[in-house]
Amino acid sequence: MKGIILAGGKGTRLRPLTYTGAKQLVPVANKPVLFYAIEDLVDAGITEIGIVVPADFPMGREQIMSAVGDGSRWGASVTYIEQDAPRGLAHAVGICEPFVGTDKFVVFLGDNFIREGIADQARTFRDGTMNTILLLHKVPNPQGLGIAVVEHGRVVELQEKPAVPKSDLAIVGIYFLDHHFFEAARGLKPSARGELEITDALSRLVETGKDVRPEMITGYWIDTGKHIDMLDANRLVLDTIETRIDGEVDATSHVTGRVIIEPGASVVRSVIRGPAIIGTDAVITDAFIGPFTAIGDGCRIISSEIAHSIVLDHARIEHIEERIEDSLIGRHAELRRASSKPRGHKFLLGDYSSLELQ
Repeated sequence: MKGIILAGGKGTRLRPLTYTGAKQLVPVANKPVLFYAIEDLVDAGITEIGIVVPADFPMGREQIMSAVGDGSRWGASVTYIEQDAPRGLAHAVGICEPFVGTDKFVVFLGDNFIREGIADQARTFRDGTMNTILLLHKVPNPQGLGIAVVEHGRVVELQEKPAVPKSDLAIVGIYFLDHHFFEAARGLKPSARGELEITDALSRLVETGKDVRPEMITGYWIDTGKHIDMLDANRLVLDTIETRIDGEVDATSHVTGRVIIEPGASVVRSVIRGPAIIGTDAVITDAFIGPFTAIGDGCRIISSEIAHSIVLDHARIEHIEERIEDSLIGRHAELRRASSKPRGHKFLLGDYSSLELQ
């Protein structure tokens, strides 16, 4: 069985972070969310992986290829497949037919996060006779998602963002498929938004009598497309870490709970309350790092407090009097208190930035 990771898209819901980088490389607990998808595939015994990258976003494509490489660090072999333009998920999967051949395969949206992995479902699909397995998750807002209708252990209908949903079972962005998918995707017409929709291809499988089975996810699944979703995924991962102190912590600092402090990091006259992770070569001085916070490599947190947040590599936060919470702070960003008077707020914010003052 082979794996496909869809790593296209420009991450408009995570702007401005994604103006200069691929959304799949935004970190959760200091690890790019894309890496969790690769690890899930390898843990399920799937080591031949194709990654679909965007030809029309060269910066994002090159960043992904540089970060992942040939996949050998995971014991995998990675092939890159370029999608010329964002023509929809069905198109992105369809162009992988030469890579997949007649093998069974699993498609993983590169910004989906499922904490429990997919090993059990992969085993069921590998050993079974069904044509497709759709992972489903009960949701309170089915109107905004792709929805499956299940009867007698089979998927009998699919709805895309229905005004009147027939179920509350959302289709998770992980699909177990066989070669019949390519037949179903051929001849699709673009939807109203001009894309070939994967839900339409899956509906064809159902309509033509293919064996489409549901598998319920009872654990945690998150589509990390928005900043609050990134924070939720960050919380879930940090909730599983074990304490490891490889950096320097001075005698006046206090580290409580489950905390990782990476090599080269320095904690001085500060409080770290886990679960939290402090990246390589980060400097924490006269600061408070609260629960569910990930501080990236090379960051500087000076005389400030922060909790339930993600701070990307080489950001600086200095002399902020109020606690920072529920925040996603980009690489090399600077947040500091002005020393001159008269005091006031001074901002340099890019397009799609979001700033909330309390």
